Amino acid sequence: MNWDIAKGKWSQVKGAAKEKWGDLTDDELDQAAGDREQLVGKIQEKYGKAKADAEREVDEFVASL
Repeated sequence: MNWDIAKGKWSQVKGAAKEKWGDLTDDELDQAAGDREQLVGKIQEKYGKAKADAEREVDEFVASL
C-alpha cells in the first residue's frame, strides 16, 4: 500500500497505527488524519525519534499494510 491509499483509508489504517504506536492517542491519530508529516511529527514527539527514523518507520508501516 502506498501513502495515498493509506490516506484514503485512514479510518481502517488508524487501527493498525494504534497497534504499532500504542502511545499515540486516538485524538493524535485523528489529528494526523492521514497526513504523513503529521504522523511522523507525532511519532517523533511521543517516542523521541529522529525525523529520519520516524519517516522510515511510517514508510515501512504503510508498505506492510
